[in-house]
Amino acid sequence: MSELKILAISGSLRTRSHNSALLRAAQKFAPDGFAVEIYDALREIPPYDQDQDTDTPPAAVAELRRRITEADGLLIATPEYNYGIPGVLKNALDWASRPSGHSSLNRKPIALAGTAMSNFGTVRAQLALRQMFLWTDSQLVTKPEVHVFRSQDRFDQAGNLTDEATISLLQDLLLALGNKIRSSRTHAAA
Repeated sequence: MSELKILAISGSLRTRSHNSALLRAAQKFAPDGFAVEIYDALREIPPYDQDQDTDTPPAAVAELRRRITEADGLLIATPEYNYGIPGVLKNALDWASRPSGHSSLNRKPIALAGTAMSNFGTVRAQLALRQMFLWTDSQLVTKPEVHVFRSQDRFDQAGNLTDEATISLLQDLLLALGNKIRSSRTHAAA
């Protein structure tokens, strides 16, 4: 069986982002059979503008849609800003959700994770994402939930994830995403 291609998107633009580091850890510690590719062009996505959402959208948008379509599944790591998701992530997902009913997110298997320095992790941001993905009929992994709190205690100064429990939880999340992908393929073939 071929490797499952997972596109990993961080909702943070910050260079030393713990959410981006979480995705690098998912890439490094991915179970056998997974290829995690990190999307690093979030900064290039222009603000959503329906006037530009034509058969030839902006190049960065076309590339994002293509990469989502080609991926077997998505892994999104989001910080939490003001009890919600960052505007840049929401904007990219708004572009990806178009055209309505035929978007690259339609029925796409998706796993969510997030990390924050607070004691609450990214619970509310992930809930906001779950609500958003109802519209696209995306296939969300519901368990395990990966809400990494007190991130400063789980990463070293170089941004490497050092917490074994979090590494194991990330691996479990990828395995659950793999199961969701395989289940989605079985239902599509039936």
